[in-house]
Parts: sequence; C-alpha cells; structure tokens
Amino acid sequence: MPALCRDCDHRDEAGFARCPACGSRRVVAHPELFALAVAHVDCDAFYASVEKRDRPELLTRPVIVGGGTRGVVSAACYVARTRGVRSAMPMFKALAACPDAVVIRPDMPKYVAAAHRVRALMEALTPLVQPLSIDEAVLDLSGTQALHRAPPAAVLTRFARAVEAEVGITVSIGLARNRLLAKLAAERDKPRGFAVLGAEAAEWLAPQPVTLLPGVGPALAKRLQAAGFSQLGQLAALDAREAARRFGEDGPALAARARGEDARRVTPEREAKSISAETTFDADLRALPDLEAPLWRMCEKLARRLREKDLAAAGIVLKLKTAGFELRTRNARLGRPTRLPETLFACAKPLLAKEATGTAFRLVGIGAQPLAPGAEADLPDLADPDAARRAAKWQAVEALRDRFGAAAVLSGRAVPRKPGRG
Repeated sequence: MPALCRDCDHRDEAGFARCPACGSRRVVAHPELFALAVAHVDCDAFYASVEKRDRPELLTRPVIVGGGTRGVVSAACYVARTRGVRSAMPMFKALAACPDAVVIRPDMPKYVAAAHRVRALMEALTPLVQPLSIDEAVLDLSGTQALHRAPPAAVLTRFARAVEAEVGITVSIGLARNRLLAKLAAERDKPRGFAVLGAEAAEWLAPQPVTLLPGVGPALAKRLQAAGFSQLGQLAALDAREAARRFGEDGPALAARARGEDARRVTPEREAKSISAETTFDADLRALPDLEAPLWRMCEKLARRLREKDLAAAGIVLKLKTAGFELRTRNARLGRPTRLPETLFACAKPLLAKEATGTAFRLVGIGAQPLAPGAEADLPDLADPDAARRAAKWQAVEALRDRFGAAAVLSGRAVPRKPGRG
C-alpha cells in the first residue's frame, strides 16, 4: 500500500509502517494516497493555538478564547476540550467545566494576520483555494504534480510543516476525491492530522449517524430519525424519487451526500451569503431604549463590514437571544440596497420594538441578508433627496475613524442610558 512519511516526505508505493529514511512513525498510508487531489485544511483550535504560540508558558494549560462570563467560547484548546469545553458554549458553563482555564479576550487582528500567512502558503500550492472561514479552506491540487514534482499528498505534508515553522500553529488535512469527503476526512484525525478517504468512503459512511453529515443539524436530524433514518447508510439506499417523496426537493441531494457524492467544484472566491455583527451584554436588558444603543453600534459595525467587502444589504436579519438562551430572528427587506447604519437601524428598530415587551435579552445582533453588490448601495433617489447627504456624512465619519481611530467620532445613539433614566 502506498505510504508517505509526514516528517521527511519519503514515499514508497510498496508502503511502510516506520519511515526507513528518518525513523518517524508519522506515516500516512492508503491505496489511493498518490491519486487523490482535493484537500480540506483546518487550523487546529485556531484562536487558542495563536495565543499559545505567543505565550509558550500556556502550552500545557487549558486555554479558552472568549469574552466575559456572559459571552460564549470562541475557541478552546484541546486541553480544555478534554474537560468538556466546546466552541459556542456559554462562558459560565465552560468555566464550570474547566475552572482553571486561562481565559483570553479575542484579538481578531492577530488572528486575521495569522490566517493571511496560512492562506499565502496555500496559494503557493495551487490557484484553486476556496476559503470557507478564517481558519479553514478547501484546495484542488489536480494537475500540479509536474509543477511541484510530487503528488498532492506530499505537497500537503510539506505545507503542514511550513505552517508549523512559519506561522507557529498546526493544521489537520483531509484528502479525498471531493469536497465533502475531504472535510469528513479532516475531522477524523485531529489535531495535527492527515487522513484519507477513497473508494472505501461509502462503506465507512454507512454506519455513521446522520448528524455526521455537514448541514444536518438537530432539527433535520430529529425529522430524519422520526422517519426511521438514523444512519447514513439508510439514507444512501434511497433512490432520487423516493428521497424526494420523503424529504422534498432537498431529498435527492441529501441521499447523494450520504453516499459520499459531491459535485461542487473548488472555486477561488468564496461567495458570502450574509454578513453580521452581534454583541453580548454585561447584564440583561429589557427596555427598548436600552436595547437600541447596542443595536445602533452593531448597525455601524455591519455598515463598516459591508464597506470592507464592497457589498450592500438588500435585507436585514435582527437577532436576539433571551436570558434563557432562546434565539429569536426577525427579517425585513429593504426598499433599496444600503450600507448606511441609519438605514439599517431604521429597518431594524420596528422589529426590535415588537420584541421589547419586557423580555430580558442577553444578546442583540443584526445581519445583512440577502446581499447585493456594493455598486448598488444607496443610489440617488428622487423620492429621497437627503439620501446623498446621509451617504456623504457616513463616508466622512468613516474617513475620520480610519485616520484617528474608532473613538474619533461617536454617535449619541451609541451611548447607553444611565440606570433609572427614562
């Protein structure tokens, strides 16, 4: 069976359990190892790994990246995960599970800088790099063997070592014939892993729970299980007609994915489906005026993100989370695409008012969905002669903030009310 040493790139079609060149036992072996070319790369516990890189004294300590006791876990290192800490877990639960954890506030500029360095190393391998998030991407290395004088598997092991040496973090890699299987493979061997899924994929998938499939969340899993489908093999056995009859228009694609089929191509540009901003309060808020101040700040942040991505909001999504962690979302369409905070706020405020009836909320957020090209944002309108003035005002505010910092210009709407004031 073909094998590859992950530490020195020694490879042999006949295979080996221990590298004869360097003695390493970090060996990956698979019948299709040198034939597969689609890879999923996932940075291991990314935020926490960057923090440990910069603070070596934390290497063996449980580290949680998150905000305050009322926030949620943004990332947890693998030491903390062994204690039951997970991403998106409320911080108070994470600290109850791991009271000796070192908690670090997120430092997004630092994480973005590290992600850019990893991305640059990816793009040196192939032009077909599709980012999926700040810490993961899918690559297609088809046709690159002549360029690199090595099969994709060997190129990827070199890449993993380069990330460790140049960025100071580790990655896990999945190699397969398509995007779905590559992602599933990457999850099999974390952290610092390298796993392969080939012709055996359908057999391996069959006994797995339906929740293993990306996109099958709790609601869909419950619906599938109620219909008698708890394992992927049961879904895989459905033909397209029967899958459509049972699960609607998405049924055939669901059954195909359960078989490991995925026709999606790797495209260099990731199409954003939504952009959002949210904040968790230090204390629960109930009154509408108290909720409006943080909503305005999130509208400003969303407008800034839209500008940075050269996009506009054609609609908005208001997000609220109650003190009991119940999630509420409310949607509204905009008359014209915008990236002005005033317009976003004017659309979201009536939605907020309908919810602010005494319920205690711990979080508010706003998202832009659907998105529109930036060129369509805030175009002149004869019915709204002040539109150009508002756009110019916001551009001036952003120019000042870009030059002098975010605190250079503050809006009165962003200032929270003092307790007890009406």
